[in-house]
Amino acid sequence: MSRIAYVNGSYRDMRDACVNIEDRGYQFADGVYEVCEIRDGRLVDMPRHMARLQRSLSELRIAMPMPLPSLSVVMHEVVRRNRVTYGIVYLQITRGVARRDHGFPARPVPPGVVVTARSLNFAKNQATAAAGIRVATMPDNRWARVDIKSVALLPNVLAKQAARDRGAYEAWYVDGDGFVTEGASSNAWIVTRDGRAVTRPLSHRILAGITRDVVMQVLAELQIRLEERPFTPAEAKEAAEAFVTSASQIVMPVVAIDDAAIGNGEPGAVSRRLREQFHRFSVFS
Repeated sequence: MSRIAYVNGSYRDMRDACVNIEDRGYQFADGVYEVCEIRDGRLVDMPRHMARLQRSLSELRIAMPMPLPSLSVVMHEVVRRNRVTYGIVYLQITRGVARRDHGFPARPVPPGVVVTARSLNFAKNQATAAAGIRVATMPDNRWARVDIKSVALLPNVLAKQAARDRGAYEAWYVDGDGFVTEGASSNAWIVTRDGRAVTRPLSHRILAGITRDVVMQVLAELQIRLEERPFTPAEAKEAAEAFVTSASQIVMPVVAIDDAAIGNGEPGAVSRRLREQFHRFSVFS
């Protein structure tokens, strides 16, 4: 079955879907995006994603392309047309098409909208979580506003590839003060030896992850103490557990950092339990 995309008002076969070469998302990475998990054919935590989307658009002074209810209809329709029961839906909004000039278009142009959806392999993801992943640390060389979910992801792409070149699944960025900020496509967590879950507090230096937010609710329900504070790679390597969170990975246990085994080198009990309980606290639509 051919995949279907929504592009600027039309549902198109992926082979025919295209955007104007002067779309500012293509030329300047002048746009934002969101990725929602699809589970049992339903979108997971969409209200939270849409709230973050609106914030990102506001920070970049890009107009909402349509009312939220209309955008929801489009996203659900793309999921339906692609018959995705487990996977992700990707939404991208750019400033639109205009003559190439670094400044904003002199006259407002309609924002560009692209929505795609694809299936993921549930069994493969479960097997990855059961085995755990390895992460590699590297200097954080991104711009200072990663709290905006911008499509400008070249540093993330390079970090992810550098991690793969080192045999790791994910990269963990380390700032100039020696503290972990987050992953190339995830938020970073550790569990101390006395059972406290630790993650960096929100600021312009990290993305306000939707999965991160839900995990905090799960921690509260499970009566696991949460600390929002920076931690170093050295502390992480001495931790009882580590894990990452994102829409596509949910809670993914980390079993090694820079070739140093975490705990006993296997997914920890807290990470496993958070993953098991996560969707009890999600909103489905």
